[in-house]
Amino acid sequence: MQQIFAGMPWWVKWVAVPVIALVVFGGVIGWLIGVIVSLLFKVLVFAALVAGLIFVVRKFTSSSSSRSDW
Repeated sequence: MQQIFAGMPWWVKWVAVPVIALVVFGGVIGWLIGVIVSLLFKVLVFAALVAGLIFVVRKFTSSSSSRSDW
């Protein structure tokens, strides 16, 4: 591979090849980033819902136990 790029100008290695790779694999890269962001968002929503459920359950169980003390 080094022999192929040895006679090429610098801009072929550092500009043209990365641009071609982004054009060819851009859809795959975009899809992968979208999947990762979507998964992280779902994990955050899940954590928030579980935390809210725990908060509500503790609030109701503490208020019902304080009523039984009377």
